[in-house]
Amino acid sequence: MREYATQMDAARKGIITEELKKVAEKEHMTVEELIPLVSVGKVVICANKNHKCLDPQGVGSMLKTKINVNLGVSRDCKDYDMEMKKVMEAVNMGAHAIMDLSSHGNTIPFRRKLTAECPAMIGTVPVYDSVIHYQRDLNTITAKDFIDVVRLHAEDGVDFVTLHCGITRKTIEQIKNHKRKMNIVSRGGSLIFAWMCMTGEENPFYEYYDEILDICREHDVTISLGDACRPGCLADASDVCQIEELVRLGELTKRAWEKDVQVIVEGPGHMPIDQI
Repeated sequence: MREYATQMDAARKGIITEELKKVAEKEHMTVEELIPLVSVGKVVICANKNHKCLDPQGVGSMLKTKINVNLGVSRDCKDYDMEMKKVMEAVNMGAHAIMDLSSHGNTIPFRRKLTAECPAMIGTVPVYDSVIHYQRDLNTITAKDFIDVVRLHAEDGVDFVTLHCGITRKTIEQIKNHKRKMNIVSRGGSLIFAWMCMTGEENPFYEYYDEILDICREHDVTISLGDACRPGCLADASDVCQIEELVRLGELTKRAWEKDVQVIVEGPGHMPIDQI
């Protein structure tokens, strides 16, 4: 039985996991150099305990850049076998992570096949899957429904989940008061924005963040905090909506660390060179 909940928890306890050993070797580091980076959240090792065939990789400070490949079935390309061939070809060509962005049909068999056969880190965006999983209109999906999909993905062995937790009811007012050229360009962010406008409720990924943290801690899932308000053009860069969300994502990161849950914060979107 594991004596730790997550890779961060292990690092904080001084436990050298097999995953950490492998990452250190790949990065030409000693475990003594790597373990403090994991313990403070500067490096994440995305390794769901249910992803048995994982070849672990580290992401973060002082490490090599990792290659992520976006794949998944859609209304226009429904062939799961073909998509799985793409996955393995991507891995053979050096991909370190596969992002399953499936947006059509029953996604469960494909996702479980990924975590059963693919050695790369597997990531998903649960809000995408929620819409097709329940086969209902967006405004009829409940907050509990969204959280249940996060739990399903964690149980299926997904190593990291992109969650748009930083967009809130307050953000809606900010966007209305501070007009953008391109509004919300994040697909996940726009889905959450639309759901909040339709239902009048708070973002479930924000309101029930503690429950999500418990799920992620149980299965050792890394949270990739999605930038719902990232600018889609230079004119919208560093506006009040983006900065407010970034501050909130920082607060959510600290809350995750308090429960030993690893976090990645997504990038800033379109930025003029003087703001980078």
